[in-house]
Amino acid sequence: MLTILGFAMIATFLVLIMLKKMSPIAALVLIPALFCVFVGKGAKLGDYVIDGVTGLAPTAAMLMFAIVYFGVMIDVGLFDPVVRGILKFCKADPLRIVVGTAVLAGIVSLDGDGSTTFMITVSAMYPLYKRLKMSLVVMTGVAAMANGVMNTLPWGGPTARAATALKLDAGDIFVPMIPALATGLLFVFALAYVLGRRERKRLGVLTLDEVMVEETETVLVGAGSGAAARPAAGSGADAEATAASGSGTGAPGDEPADEGFQGLDPNRPTLRPGLYWFNALLTVVLLTAMIMEWLPIPVLFLLGAALALTVNFPHMPDQKARIAAHAENVLNVSGMVFAAAVFTGVLQGTGMVDHMAEWLVGNIPDGMGPHMAFVTGVLSIPLTYFMSNDGFYFGILPVLAEAGQAHGVPAVDIARASIIGQPLHMSSPLVPAVYVLVGMAKVEFGDHTRFVVKWAALTALVVLGAAILFGIV
Repeated sequence: MLTILGFAMIATFLVLIMLKKMSPIAALVLIPALFCVFVGKGAKLGDYVIDGVTGLAPTAAMLMFAIVYFGVMIDVGLFDPVVRGILKFCKADPLRIVVGTAVLAGIVSLDGDGSTTFMITVSAMYPLYKRLKMSLVVMTGVAAMANGVMNTLPWGGPTARAATALKLDAGDIFVPMIPALATGLLFVFALAYVLGRRERKRLGVLTLDEVMVEETETVLVGAGSGAAARPAAGSGADAEATAASGSGTGAPGDEPADEGFQGLDPNRPTLRPGLYWFNALLTVVLLTAMIMEWLPIPVLFLLGAALALTVNFPHMPDQKARIAAHAENVLNVSGMVFAAAVFTGVLQGTGMVDHMAEWLVGNIPDGMGPHMAFVTGVLSIPLTYFMSNDGFYFGILPVLAEAGQAHGVPAVDIARASIIGQPLHMSSPLVPAVYVLVGMAKVEFGDHTRFVVKWAALTALVVLGAAILFGIV
């Protein structure tokens, strides 16, 4: 019964948000509360929610201060050279812009933190997509998939969890998987190329007014008034892309929020060119400390945000203005995280997630025993989407590894296969970072889900196929 209710709760949630019948925050709170009553454990709802909130509170704190930190770094101009470099490559070609999104997300993902990746990627690329009226879900989808593949880095989380759960060395898991993961990343770049061609066909090859040609990068980054982009060729619209290009935001012309990106104007008063190298060094030290685990990540971003505000904006009114400027993003993301805590708290507290996992593992045919690595790879795709990484790697993976060892399959093969589902996992409603992505991109979570699930699942299957072809699993 708990198995059926667990699947029903997840299906209800996904259907309602994809059909836009409920907002993600409302769905994350009300649906699990309702199913908790159906299970007959309504009296324990408070305990489940508190447990969920307690578990996700450090993540919420990390996201809050990370948004403030990187928001300040964007304000003071730390990423302006990155944006200019990308724009020189992308020009005003939708194909290059989509490929550039994938490349940028892949590079920034080297720090191992999804939230950081999405904040930097969206901050750099959003003005381009918005100005050229490109599909915003293409941006969020490509960024999420690139980050999902790179999330398998040993310091990214899943690989370390798999190593810990099965008492293995993270290097033994990750290094042999590099060819398969590289294949997956190349597939994301190829997919970005295909999606970019589709956007180019829909919009045409865009050009800027000649008067503004020399200032293309700054004009586009400003995304306010300035040079207009016009299609040189092409017309019509792909229904999915057209709807998504303004999903959740309305028409480009009547969206006041778009004015917020005038903050990337090269003449903005928040720029601190004299402190550029200080801010660059501070960011490098912060990311190094995060990778080396010198302090917990929430503490690092708390300290980093406080230091960045104090040095760049020593006057209290300026500090308050910067915090207020990023308050909307902070509230949206932290609110979503705490709402997700209700969902995860009920799913785990009622035992639904355990029963779902046991049902799935129990229905594996005996004849598949010698192929448990393949089975693990396949199961990792849906399970890491519907479960937290902690739940999958510490709850399910040991069971799969034990079943594999009974048929002579090494635990390390099971561990390698378990990280295959990460391209889809990064778009899971249980991953806080995805709310940073859709929130900053002003995309409805349901639109992002509808677009990305099929492509992310296909990316994971490509990684699995490559792992089998190379004899890794």
